Amino acid sequence: MKIGCHVSISGGIAKSVIRAKNLGINTMQIFSKNSLTWKEKSYTPEEINNFQKNLIKYNINPIFVHASYLINLASPDEIIYQKSISAFIKEIKRTESLLKNLYQPYIIIHPGTHRGAGEEKGLNKIVSSLNLVLEEINILKLKTMILLENTSGSGTSLGYNFGQLRSIIENTDNKRKLGVCVDTCHAFAAGYNLTDEEGINKMIADLERLIGLERLKVIHLNDSKYPLGSRKDRHMHIGQGYIGEVGFRNIINHPFLRNLPFILETPKKNDEDDRKNISFIKKMRL
Repeated sequence: MKIGCHVSISGGIAKSVIRAKNLGINTMQIFSKNSLTWKEKSYTPEEINNFQKNLIKYNINPIFVHASYLINLASPDEIIYQKSISAFIKEIKRTESLLKNLYQPYIIIHPGTHRGAGEEKGLNKIVSSLNLVLEEINILKLKTMILLENTSGSGTSLGYNFGQLRSIIENTDNKRKLGVCVDTCHAFAAGYNLTDEEGINKMIADLERLIGLERLKVIHLNDSKYPLGSRKDRHMHIGQGYIGEVGFRNIINHPFLRNLPFILETPKKNDEDDRKNISFIKKMRL
């Protein structure tokens, strides 16, 4: 079973791997920089080498980099839009440098928020943004795959259903560089009833029909603080929210999902919170 969580890079990116090892996980997600600032970051060859050595030593893979929350590929504000394009390209280059010649690089991003411009304009803006970014990836011959994460549909966020994600992917030029990350809390908040097998099968059927299961590369495993269809993005500890223990037992053991990497983004005051959630998931595995 590939089970991991979001791990801090505080004190140096190589230390994130040691934290992962101490948590008893075999895959992980990181930010490659401070996610709440536009300030960029670069890594020295020595830092990258130490990071990769630790990944090999502790056999932790795949690695998922989550893009900064400030990036908005649908922004109607031209200044934010240009900053977002520039920042995302830099995030991809950094992801590539961290994992080059080792593992397939993946970067996860929320599609964007239209900020009142309307869903159609927002979706078109995301497509335009991705075409600019993917053109740069193609020119530089980068291997990084962009994973679009489904959202809860709160506010003006886009990508809250698979139809919207399909529209983005189908209208983007370089489709082979695009995949999907499914977040269970977001899917539940957007209307998929993941508390029982019927609801889980419905989500998977929609994903297969609209996008294709081959594009699904990772599951963000999070319970929901709010009820089905709430459109609220509030994560809870596994089994302590509205999806519940039965729902997660069915998700992690589902034949179409069980071999995918599962990444926890549950609330965390300290590492013990992660350990409890990880242990709980492992005990439910059949």
